[in-house]
Amino acid sequence: MALSKIQIEIKAPYIAEIGRNSEVLNEKLKKQKIYELAKRIFDLCLAFIGLIFLLPAFLIVSLLIKWDDPHGRVFFRQIRVGKDGREFYIYKFRSMVVNAEQMLNSLADQNEATGAMFKMKKDPRVTRVGRVLRTTSIDELPQLVNVLKGEMSLVGPRPPLPREVEQYSGYELQRLLVKPGCTGLWQVSGRSNLGFDQMVKLDLQYIRQRSMANDFKLILKTLIQLLGSKNAY
Repeated sequence: MALSKIQIEIKAPYIAEIGRNSEVLNEKLKKQKIYELAKRIFDLCLAFIGLIFLLPAFLIVSLLIKWDDPHGRVFFRQIRVGKDGREFYIYKFRSMVVNAEQMLNSLADQNEATGAMFKMKKDPRVTRVGRVLRTTSIDELPQLVNVLKGEMSLVGPRPPLPREVEQYSGYELQRLLVKPGCTGLWQVSGRSNLGFDQMVKLDLQYIRQRSMANDFKLILKTLIQLLGSKNAY
């Protein structure tokens, strides 16, 4: 399937919380060339080391997924929207049944999330092993490949689905001014327990305050929460 580029039009004025319009924010981001270079080197080094270190875990998880549901693939890929509206395939360990996408419409009225997201605490599409993978966020580890490819960063906003972006306002589209991340301020601040508006607010707060120091802090917080999170589902 050929991936297209979503045409993004950022509109003003924005909610007072932003404190500036997207053009000003975009100009600020363009001046962060040294930070962007350091961030890319940091991403490459940690993603490469992480993939090598995690190879045994990848093998074990793969075997568990096939044991739990032998008819499906180990890895799941899905189109997401990245920086400037560019679409890419995100990689995850499969945590749902094979026909999960087809079942989504029948579950739409049970959505427990607000805004342009779908979340269910007891989603019937999630497999037994998948529920453990999601609770520990282990299902997200293959995204290190996306980081190596330059489609994602270790830290950044959650990469949305195309159908979510179609519902975005100009204010919410500002999430796409930077590369999406494997983790971010939203993920360590409550994740699935937070509503869509709160997620957007936290993502834009991160974008305005980006620095290597903040990225490092968020990665440390993520590692601390990795094996004990109760906010992912």
